[in-house]
Amino acid sequence: MPPTPPPPPRLAHRTALVTGAARGIGEATARLFAQHGARVLITDLNEPGARAIADSINAASPAATHAAAMKLDVRIESDWQRAIAHAQQLFGPLDILVNNAAITGFGPADPPTGPHDPEHVSLEAWRAVHATNLDGVFLGSKHAIAAMKQRDPALPAASIVNMSSRSGQVGIPGAAAYASSKAAVRNHTKTVALYCAEQGYRIRCNSIHPGSILTPMWDPVLGEGEARAAAIAEFSREVPLGRMGSALDVAHMALFLASDESAYVTGAEFVIDGGLLAGTAATPRR
Repeated sequence: MPPTPPPPPRLAHRTALVTGAARGIGEATARLFAQHGARVLITDLNEPGARAIADSINAASPAATHAAAMKLDVRIESDWQRAIAHAQQLFGPLDILVNNAAITGFGPADPPTGPHDPEHVSLEAWRAVHATNLDGVFLGSKHAIAAMKQRDPALPAASIVNMSSRSGQVGIPGAAAYASSKAAVRNHTKTVALYCAEQGYRIRCNSIHPGSILTPMWDPVLGEGEARAAAIAEFSREVPLGRMGSALDVAHMALFLASDESAYVTGAEFVIDGGLLAGTAATPRR
């Protein structure tokens, strides 16, 4: 029998914009989207980092330009307007938005410093986390809707994918602002989904809720050297599947939600946590 031909790219000829894509889940998502035929605008506050990712993607496919990069501060509305206009100018109508950019509030690049429990977190720190994690999702969704509703009706439905967190579904005493912001992202996703359906816009909106995913965002918690290895082992013991997740684990869910395979999915939430929220914090006995 002749060999079975490979399946067609799942995002062929789609235009995607991914925020916070210079590293971690955003980077993995951008790379996976490009591998599946999307043309991706990689955005981040770290513009050199975003450009390095875009250059790497394009070098892997020298016959075509699959990626471009630009600086985007998700807290600034005019930045969003410029980014979406730039994506459309480079690649065509916007088909996919992944609202991934976020801060914990206590990372080394997340001023102001200080505690983040509900008794001691400062109003300044609270607002800083919400400005990135929630206002950024609000602004991205707002301007993506305006762009996506203008697309040719013959095209597949557009998709907005919002990166929430397991922390948006449970209380996190030491990260009150982060948990609150991610819970709000979960709820706003459903509001956007229902609004778009109500208006007759061919735009779906869903949220992803990662748990313990081994990305640079976890570095302040994990530490370095032997302490890091011990911390990873400790977190892994609490996960029913016995390991921390990878950025690619999350990116594959984003790919599903961006593709036509999820054509009947909107306003939904997808937990990627190795089983933590299933009801036990212990690895099953064998």
